Amino acid sequence: MKFAVIGAAVLWGTAGTVGLLAAGVDPVSLAAARLVLGGLVLVVAARRVLPLLPRRSMLPLAAVAVAAYQLCFFAAVSRTGVAVGTVVAIGSGPVFTGLLSWLLDGRVPTRRWAGATAVAVAGCAVLTGGGGQVRLDGVLLALLGGLLYAFYAVTAARVIGTGAPSDAVMAAMFGGAAVLMFPVLLWTGTAWLAEPRGLLTALYLGCVATALAYILYGRGLRTTPVATAATLALAEPAVAALLGVVVLGERLTLISACGLLMLGASLVVVALPERRVAALGSSA
Repeated sequence: MKFAVIGAAVLWGTAGTVGLLAAGVDPVSLAAARLVLGGLVLVVAARRVLPLLPRRSMLPLAAVAVAAYQLCFFAAVSRTGVAVGTVVAIGSGPVFTGLLSWLLDGRVPTRRWAGATAVAVAGCAVLTGGGGQVRLDGVLLALLGGLLYAFYAVTAARVIGTGAPSDAVMAAMFGGAAVLMFPVLLWTGTAWLAEPRGLLTALYLGCVATALAYILYGRGLRTTPVATAATLALAEPAVAALLGVVVLGERLTLISACGLLMLGASLVVVALPERRVAALGSSA
């Protein structure tokens, strides 16, 4: 089910390009609308299996983490720039996920995962490039965002591992986050949703880039270790970069292209089954 995780990352990668359609909209308002709509769709889709969730779990805290991640990410970006904030938040996510999975579940990270994750994070940094001023408060907020992502990903994986339906787990987390982010949406303004372009953008981000993406991600977590899934999710910035070239007419520098190749190669290594990797190593 690793392809389900990659499919989720591909959908996440489209969010930036689609978000540009709602020009002039506060990014926080856009993120709030995305979570509110996405959470609503997930709850409606999983309404029949929601009663199957365990009564006692960390899912309520995970829902808080989902909402807090959005706020930390945008606060980090506003302080230290898009490039640095994105690299630190997205790049630290797999590292924190691997550490939490190790501490909570005793899953010792393999050398293959550690090496591929390090290359993937480095590729992500090279791909994103410079820009922005490195500020300690912004970096710390981005790191907090990466830790929050790791917490809700590991929590979801642990509950799914008990036999709970993955769709219900995602609905509980994002439904709870939607409730928390609804006041934020009202506070930042909803007038842009009355415009066709703004409404269509919000619907896509909520229904496709959030609801459908996390349905795929949850199903991938049924059989894929959460640390591996977090690394595979780094396909998101690669997809965003490719869409920037194809759709927006942006140009990749040679350094950015090298970063894209590093990221792609590391994801292939993580995605290949262990036996396949061993066979490749023995034939070399």
